[in-house]
Amino acid sequence: MTDLTVETRRTDPVASLIPFADARHPLLFLRRGDGIAGIGEALRLEFHGPTRLTDAADAWREVAATAQVSDDVKVGGSGLVAFGAFAFDDTSTRTSVLIVPRVVIGRRDGVGWITRVNGAEDVLSASPLGSEYRLSLHPGLVAPDAFRASVSTAVARILAGDLEKVVLARDLLGHVPEGADLRRVLLELALGYPDTWTFAVDGHLGSSPETLVRVHAGDVTARVLAGSHARGADAEADAAASLELATSSKDLDEHRFAVESVLAALRPHGAGITATELPFALKLPNLWHLASDVHGRLSDGSGALDLVAALHPTAAVAGTPTRAAVELIRELEPFDRGLYGGAVGWVDQAGDGKWAISLRSAQVDADGTLTAFAGAGIVAESDPDRELAETKLKFRPIVEAFG
Repeated sequence: MTDLTVETRRTDPVASLIPFADARHPLLFLRRGDGIAGIGEALRLEFHGPTRLTDAADAWREVAATAQVSDDVKVGGSGLVAFGAFAFDDTSTRTSVLIVPRVVIGRRDGVGWITRVNGAEDVLSASPLGSEYRLSLHPGLVAPDAFRASVSTAVARILAGDLEKVVLARDLLGHVPEGADLRRVLLELALGYPDTWTFAVDGHLGSSPETLVRVHAGDVTARVLAGSHARGADAEADAAASLELATSSKDLDEHRFAVESVLAALRPHGAGITATELPFALKLPNLWHLASDVHGRLSDGSGALDLVAALHPTAAVAGTPTRAAVELIRELEPFDRGLYGGAVGWVDQAGDGKWAISLRSAQVDADGTLTAFAGAGIVAESDPDRELAETKLKFRPIVEAFG
């Protein structure tokens, strides 16, 4: 493994990071305009199987230990960073990656910077977006009727006592034109959903509302989302939708499972890790979510990748208990989720980083094949028609961005 030489210097903050990303292979992680964009690959690490996350954490420690880093900016995302995306399932054929770009452009709280790796050319220039394009997405391996049937099967298993919750997904397929500029989609997502994490790593892109984990100087935070309701057509209907979600026993149960799974994973790594006492309604452009924030202080020196390994998969994307839920997902879903439902984000030399759960996302393969997934949390009270409607809402960001 080649030792890396990394130099970060301050620049004027750019107006938008997206035009600096590569049109065909963008690397991006941002929220409300702040974040990082990468260009090229100075180092690519690949992982597979059940130990992919712990292997990545160990490999990254080796890279960070030998890197020579000069960083006068010293903010989250400056210095040595790797973008990462990890598959949902231990048996997935999709490669999980950590990618150190040749150049990183960043902005945060009015501070701008550029990072060059191994003497990469010091060029700070945006490129114009490519031609517009539109495409339609159509049902993949799980059509609406098949999804309803899977939900009914899952509810029966839950009522039989096999498990308490399972998250089931369905897929949409499309084809991206040759030479399409993926930055156009990222711009649509970032503008339409500014309060989410807009990301692109290794052909996987989206705008996720759910923070899996953030680590900075020993502090750890997470935001748990589970339970959702469509937005109302007007202010009165919207307020009623929010109240219905906040008082729904079905959604509150689903949310409780998700929060408990996060706390159980994080508490061994630090004392006093707690969640907000009651969930709150988080407003997004297309729906309401029940949300809880988790925060605390680490006591064992764990880095962000260590905690990603401890957390994944949470009940928000798998179910409760985890093993039974994953087994049922494998039984009922006729596809490999790939990176959907996995972790996506970045990690720095100190092991700090920001990671989201890959939701509201799509995979664009080299041949232009596009696969999008959306899921719903199934509990004993779930209704197949309502769960199908929930997936339609969750598909909306990707469908509208590409359409």
